[in-house]
Amino acid sequence: MNSTGGSSASPRNTIDIVRGGLARRYRRERRFRLYGIASVVIALASLALLFTDIVLKGWQAFEQTRVQLEVHFDPDTLGVAPGASEDELSAADYEGVLKQALLARFPEVTARAQKRELFGLLSAGAGYELRERLMADPALLGRRQTLWLVAHGDVDAYVKEAQRIGDPPASGISAQQAGWLGQFDRQGGLDLRLNRNLLGNGDSRDPELAGIRGAVMGSIYTLAVTLLLSFPLGVAAAIYLEEFAARNRWTDLIEVNINNLAAVPSIIFGLLGLAVFISLFGMPRSAPLVGGLVLTLVTFPTVIIASRAAIRAVPPSLREAALGLGASRVQVVLHHVLPNALPGMLTGAIIGMARALGETAPLLMIGMVAFIGDVPGSLTDSATGLPVQVYLWADSPERGFTALTSAAIMVLLAFLVVMNALAVFLRNRFEKRW
Repeated sequence: MNSTGGSSASPRNTIDIVRGGLARRYRRERRFRLYGIASVVIALASLALLFTDIVLKGWQAFEQTRVQLEVHFDPDTLGVAPGASEDELSAADYEGVLKQALLARFPEVTARAQKRELFGLLSAGAGYELRERLMADPALLGRRQTLWLVAHGDVDAYVKEAQRIGDPPASGISAQQAGWLGQFDRQGGLDLRLNRNLLGNGDSRDPELAGIRGAVMGSIYTLAVTLLLSFPLGVAAAIYLEEFAARNRWTDLIEVNINNLAAVPSIIFGLLGLAVFISLFGMPRSAPLVGGLVLTLVTFPTVIIASRAAIRAVPPSLREAALGLGASRVQVVLHHVLPNALPGMLTGAIIGMARALGETAPLLMIGMVAFIGDVPGSLTDSATGLPVQVYLWADSPERGFTALTSAAIMVLLAFLVVMNALAVFLRNRFEKRW
């Protein structure tokens, strides 16, 4: 018999307890891994669903419905004489020529209501196409030419629907118009072709004429101003704070404020730009110059933080070696620290530019949300940006703008992917491991 007193667990019981505890821990770890994998799968599935929806809607915008018509550039209908000037050709009655071509294609249409529906098959841009052709080649005056002309936005939406041409339309066009389109289709006069307007035009009230060129140029001008201001100023501020500034309460206060500015909602910077740049200094509203200044305020803290992190990554031994060889503080920074920290700085700047590209709220506050049909040619011309263009088209009631919205999102995502890929490339290509 063992001595009396409190009984202790046998060695076998202790081992069983330990094994049971390990088994429970392993089960919890496996469940945790499964939860993590499930979260990643759900996130990727949601992202894939979102991208699929955008692509399925957006690819249709890269095609455009066109109808084939034989157009007679009749001088009497146009109201011009041979040898007319450019101003006379520009003011000619091209709408009358299109009506004449449609009535010649469907001579049975005589009633006024039917004529109005027939003329509604073509877009208002068809007349502009005729004007451009005739002004480019005045010899066409008095001749006939078979042309593929852009159809109306409702016709374009109907043709792209998953239904057979000639069936009763669900919405947008009348049954009579559907019948005429069926005749065009049976005779080979209806086709989906590359939408040149999407990448070549600015914004328009008509979805078949609207394009993203104006928004793309506005974004390019705005980002150019942002990069030219935020990168050198941010790098200079980071170098001063890390290499030259004394460590005291004032520099601590500056660092805290820089970190706080990085978390400030971007619309606050838009209000600041509206109050300072436009109201106080009288700078032009809706201009890429003002947009670039506002986005500089947005990206400035990000560039400073990334640049300071890149400078800290340079080992102190490099500075000490340069100082030991007789280099000055400025030489150490310019010839040794800055070249080695530059890849990280560029990565931070590109990420900041990617954030600026996707910003909408600051641009809304400075008026870059206005309808602008022209493509900007300078930093002071009225312009809009890609995110704002997406916002405007998403708010439009016409069905044709649904596909245009998705197409603009695809272009915006392509820019963001390229910029982030460039940042990754620069980091992997030039970053040094110490």
